[in-house]
Amino acid sequence: LNLCLDEAIAAAVTEYGRLREHEGTERLGRLAHELRNLLNVAMLSFDMLKSGTVALGGSTSAVHARSLVGLRDLIDRELTEVRLGAGVLNKERVRMSSFIEDVGVSASMEARSRGVEFSVMPVSPTLHVFADRPLLASAISNLLQNAFKYTCPGGHVGLRVHASEDRLLIEVEDQCGGLPAGKLEELVRPFVQHSTDRSGLGLGLSVAHRAVVANAGTIRVVNRAPVGCVFIVDLPRLA
Repeated sequence: LNLCLDEAIAAAVTEYGRLREHEGTERLGRLAHELRNLLNVAMLSFDMLKSGTVALGGSTSAVHARSLVGLRDLIDRELTEVRLGAGVLNKERVRMSSFIEDVGVSASMEARSRGVEFSVMPVSPTLHVFADRPLLASAISNLLQNAFKYTCPGGHVGLRVHASEDRLLIEVEDQCGGLPAGKLEELVRPFVQHSTDRSGLGLGLSVAHRAVVANAGTIRVVNRAPVGCVFIVDLPRLA
């Protein structure tokens, strides 16, 4: 009996290691592919801008800017993955007014590059959370990136904060047309994409979900088809 148990455990451990190695290889392959594509577009658009044959304020310039933003977002997402995997958390008192302002500045640039309207509701300076600021920023940024990606040009994305006595809600509302049938658990699985736009690794929602959970929060979604949806990050409010 002991021999059978030993063999079964050894086989299970071996198979688990093989699957984890395959998953890691697949992830690295997709990451390398996406980085190469973004870098290639950035180099081509830069060559055209350098030649002087296109205007600096034209579509080529917008393509170049989107490529650089994409490279930055991929690197930020990978750094977040590394911190989450290592379990490194540096929690602090985070003032939401300055936090949302910082997130909104970079989000505004991406919204402009995609031709999407973006609005940020003013936040009271009295609202605070106890969280790892970089991880929380990564989560909100990933939700905004998905909102910009799936909202058609000319559409609107909104960022706002609501609070009760003990909870704080950060809402990202888009005009993506609504979500497909399925639970949030399915939407946050790594490498799952729910649109015909296949740019990116499909890791945004997965990373956002893990970063929010690491900060003692939850994510839920309100489907408002056929207009769009609202992703809500629910966190404990700090008195």
